[in-house]
Amino acid sequence: MAPLHFSFIITFIIAFSGLALHRKHLMSALLCLEAMMLSVYLALALWSIQTGSATFSSAPIMLLAFSACEASVGLALLVATTRTHGTSNLKNLNLLQC
Repeated sequence: MAPLHFSFIITFIIAFSGLALHRKHLMSALLCLEAMMLSVYLALALWSIQTGSATFSSAPIMLLAFSACEASVGLALLVATTRTHGTSNLKNLNLLQC
């Protein structure tokens, strides 16, 4: 395995472990999700460059567009929960209540 591929895998694992273990604030969870998407984007872009195929050249751009949509929805949820609950702590949010 090339060192570059290994660094993408390690980056994804670190971001996933941050999402799984350090869930105190909603903003930190969103940042971990963005780090995961960025590592997948870089790995996909490197893979499409290495293969040289024209069919896979649009896949990183589509993933980047979905990542931007995911970030905007996450920030909208952050603003909405902060306005309604007064905090962004995940422990204080009960999703079963209205």
